[in-house]
Amino acid sequence: SNAGKSLLAAGLCRIFRQDGRRAVPFKSQNMALNSHITPDGLEMGRAQALQAEAAGLAPDVRMNPILLKPTGDTGSEVILLGRPQGQMSARAYFARKRSLLPEVLAAYRSLAADTAADLMVLEGAGSPAEINLKADDIVNMGMARAVGAPVLLVADIDRGGVFAQLYGTVMLLEPEERAHVKGLVINKFRGDPGLLGDGVRRIEQLTGIPVVGVVPFMPLDLDDEDSLSDRLTARAVGDLDLAVLRLPRLTNYTDFTALPRRAGVTVRYPASPRELGAPDLIFLPGSENPLADLRWLRESGMEAALLRHVAAGGPVIGVSGGYQLLGKTLRDAAGTPHRGLCLLPVDSTLSGERAEGETSAVLGDLPGLFAPLSGCLLCGYRLMNGTTETPSPALTFEGGAAEGCCRDNVLGLPLHGLFEEGPLADRLLQLLAARKGLTPGDAPSLTGAAYRAQQLDLLADTLRRHLDLGAIRRIVEEGV
Repeated sequence: SNAGKSLLAAGLCRIFRQDGRRAVPFKSQNMALNSHITPDGLEMGRAQALQAEAAGLAPDVRMNPILLKPTGDTGSEVILLGRPQGQMSARAYFARKRSLLPEVLAAYRSLAADTAADLMVLEGAGSPAEINLKADDIVNMGMARAVGAPVLLVADIDRGGVFAQLYGTVMLLEPEERAHVKGLVINKFRGDPGLLGDGVRRIEQLTGIPVVGVVPFMPLDLDDEDSLSDRLTARAVGDLDLAVLRLPRLTNYTDFTALPRRAGVTVRYPASPRELGAPDLIFLPGSENPLADLRWLRESGMEAALLRHVAAGGPVIGVSGGYQLLGKTLRDAAGTPHRGLCLLPVDSTLSGERAEGETSAVLGDLPGLFAPLSGCLLCGYRLMNGTTETPSPALTFEGGAAEGCCRDNVLGLPLHGLFEEGPLADRLLQLLAARKGLTPGDAPSLTGAAYRAQQLDLLADTLRRHLDLGAIRRIVEEGV
């Protein structure tokens, strides 16, 4: 995990597209809490949505037929072809996994046919040498063998021990699996390539597999899907310091990644009161398991820190599940009530996820600190557990439904993706800058889509310089 497979797959999709070939991304099984919602309200891994964008294609749930969203240490919500299938323990899912292979292969084949793909770019998950899980593998070598795909093995040199990673992985593969591995990639290299010495030649001799690239560490600004993202450990504090509470089951923290593109704005993800400090705004983000995260807020001391921030007049915005946490009660699926943070007069019933594609709403006349946001257009998507009722809705949707809630310096919004496009980010940052007597930084000159296109082109340019694309094209043509 976090070796760089997702970005390398996205970069290859971009390169093939630039070279006039229709490449289609695919990952049979993904485990991530950052997801993408398609226009028809179906859910898939964000990495495959980014790879689709790199390839010039619309995201399609068949690109990621199985999405696992961890709800605890031993269980996940299972999303199959975009639709929730309920919670499963790890043991229950592994018992069922092999039976899902026909559905995975059907999705793969229909996707390839419907897109008239020249080639499919498959991403694995974690390590292909997890020998305790290989018997029922449907995403790594099991998938490669099922469709006859050649494999590039990617290792992260930034963690150290890169040659042991490569050699150990290759040696733990069965001979028939090893026959699929046609190239090795050393990723996230920093410094002078000469420091590798004869390591590349030696690993090629030891494994019998060529190294087809040494890729440098790339400081790109593209959405992450992984809980290991460097974003989550950033400590920098700018003129405007925005804090997103790092809930253990935080979902779609990509909601906030567009904000630091503005000069002087930083976004941190504190996981303790000590790390929280005194931010200009606290975001309470979405949660895959609101009740577990509510317990964590209390046990970690973050609830007390949040309440002190509010009492001192500090602004708080809850997004989706974070909005529900701000309310008076959260009822679980059995109807049992649990006390929320009691910062907003709302009550939620957690009865299963509701997803909805892109939608728009307008904020009403807001009271208190957030009054300057009144009348602002919101653009986002819904991915929220159950329903939330409020006596005084803060926003009205295009179709007339009213939701959300605002009281003094606390605002709850039911949508994700609110700061990517539209005026909300600018209006909010202007409000915060005015509170500190600052002049807000200029809005980004590029739209979100244009900015991602720029970053994807930079990714492709870097890979062209550091991968042996001639060798990779031969690998594609020759197969296994």
